[in-house]
Amino acid sequence: MKKILTYGILIAFSIFAAACTDQKTDGQNNTEGTFSHIHGLGYTGDGKRLFVPVHDGIKIYSDGKWTDAPGDKHDYMGFSMVNNGFYSSGHPTPGTTYKNPLGLVKSTDDGNSITVLALEGETDFHGMSVSYLTHTIYVFNPEPNSMMRQAGMFYSENEGKSWKKSRMSGVRGQIAAVAAHPLQASVVALGAETGAYLSDDFGQTFKPVYPDKPVSAITFTHAGDLLVATVGSNSDFVKVNMKTMQVSELKTPVDTGDVITYISENPVNAMELAIATDKNDIYISPDAGTSWRQIAKQGKLINEP
Repeated sequence: MKKILTYGILIAFSIFAAACTDQKTDGQNNTEGTFSHIHGLGYTGDGKRLFVPVHDGIKIYSDGKWTDAPGDKHDYMGFSMVNNGFYSSGHPTPGTTYKNPLGLVKSTDDGNSITVLALEGETDFHGMSVSYLTHTIYVFNPEPNSMMRQAGMFYSENEGKSWKKSRMSGVRGQIAAVAAHPLQASVVALGAETGAYLSDDFGQTFKPVYPDKPVSAITFTHAGDLLVATVGSNSDFVKVNMKTMQVSELKTPVDTGDVITYISENPVNAMELAIATDKNDIYISPDAGTSWRQIAKQGKLINEP
């Protein structure tokens, strides 16, 4: 179970809320070819595979087919793909020797093995984003732990060995999403119920870049622009040019009543986008959002013939 916040029709995680106390995974009852509760979305460094963490491990989409990632089926949360693997938090699968929660972990072999970096047995980070190349880690800490004296936003430039507090000056309202810049360690974006915000000083101060609409998902493109999904009666999916602040609307295949929860851009092919929704639908676009192909529907994996 994860904490959720509802504003309008938005259903998103409340990353300032206390860590969830129900630490079971419901994926043990999944039948083959189905999943529940998407916890992230991201491409491998070569752009050939899309990783989707769910309650019982990671699903991988490549060449029109779905497979399971190797290794233990951990309940990954705060999942972030980087150029050489992924960082995550969450809960260990039953029967392993890892403490619950996992704290901060990293894998460089598709999840076949994980390395615990910090806070094992202490904290589950639902809100986390890691810079694709610099590996700067931004987290929302739900409660005090041995390395963070209070709740709030923190960042680490040394894989969790030490953490610094971000003041978050200028942000209003509940936070629903966080995105680290892929190339610049000090740049981070937040999606809130009051809009999208940008910081260039490690989250100390923020300025609005797409205001007045509740944001459900946010990510940087590898060129440094922002992709933002909003929710409500006038919801939209846009790209914000970070140099000119020009906003371009993107088409979305998402049905009315559903919400985009994760967005990812292929690091090798900027035209390819992937999105996931609250109703466990996943789509891929080969042409920067002009057209979309559905690869999962309400938790059912779709394989091409």
